[in-house]
Amino acid sequence: MGNLSRIALDAMSGDLGAEVVVRAAFASLQKYHHIELLLVGDAGVLTDLVTRIIGDDPRLRIVHASEVVEMTDPPADAVRKKKDSSMRVAIDLVKSGEADACVSAGNTGALMATAKFVLKMLPGIDRPAILAELPAIDGSLHMLDLGANTECTAEQLFQFAVMGSIVAGDIARLEKPRVALLNIGAEDTKGNGTVKEAARLLQASSLNYVGYIEGNDLFNGKTDVVVTDGFSGNVALKAMEGMVALIKHRLRQAFTRDWRAKLQAFLAQWVLKRLASETDSRNYNGATLVGLNGIVIKSHGSADAYAFQHAIDTAVLEVRNQVPQQIGSLLRRETA
Repeated sequence: MGNLSRIALDAMSGDLGAEVVVRAAFASLQKYHHIELLLVGDAGVLTDLVTRIIGDDPRLRIVHASEVVEMTDPPADAVRKKKDSSMRVAIDLVKSGEADACVSAGNTGALMATAKFVLKMLPGIDRPAILAELPAIDGSLHMLDLGANTECTAEQLFQFAVMGSIVAGDIARLEKPRVALLNIGAEDTKGNGTVKEAARLLQASSLNYVGYIEGNDLFNGKTDVVVTDGFSGNVALKAMEGMVALIKHRLRQAFTRDWRAKLQAFLAQWVLKRLASETDSRNYNGATLVGLNGIVIKSHGSADAYAFQHAIDTAVLEVRNQVPQQIGSLLRRETA
């Protein structure tokens, strides 16, 4: 592979259509010199879009796929009945070695099921998990699982911690990322048996385990990795997204109430623009399906070109850092 990153892009599965993916591909080709992109989907549609938006670039190739996994398709149907979908073909390219990673904005359940079926799990990993980067004070945090596994054993939470530590270390360039377990209290006596056993496993490991963390402390900079089961993680994530939307709504109301408020908004516009930029979810688009024997990045279904390009950034970074190989190596050392 050398320094070349080959990324397969599922161009057909997102909510906003293939043009978003083609525009994101154009931005990535401009940003990276050592990259090859494989646009997967309806060749006729993609050829027209590429001709209009990108033109001729030898680093771009179109791979035809005749089917599309819809957001309403059950995961099992996506695996069994749509073997020539853009999602499946993109993942197959990773399996065959023609691509180093896959990025898709498609149905999360179908993507997880297809990727697990095609790529299989890394040795020592029971289940894949969804990991995402989230904003925090003075940086960011990485949280998993965000919805793939509603129930987990202590051993699986430990595996999540290993995977989260590797990804956070690569993305945030941290030598020993701090790892915490999401719990209902910071005291050792708090939590259920599964969380307490996971804490014991982490304390006995070489990971930089810093203890339990409560929901109100997630963004205060106390940790780099937050580990939890997919049920709690998804609830926490959706609550965060809802609170950000509420704050933005209240700010709009406050600054448009009367002429005095509008004047204050005008005077504070630089601060407001910076706040909007720092809380823009598009800057954190691109969740990793960790634990697979291959790199698969899940973009938000409604991602625009800017957000989808950020998901491609994540894929490029994970390819260059060989994340699956790092996870396997660390897990072997921890369980030896």
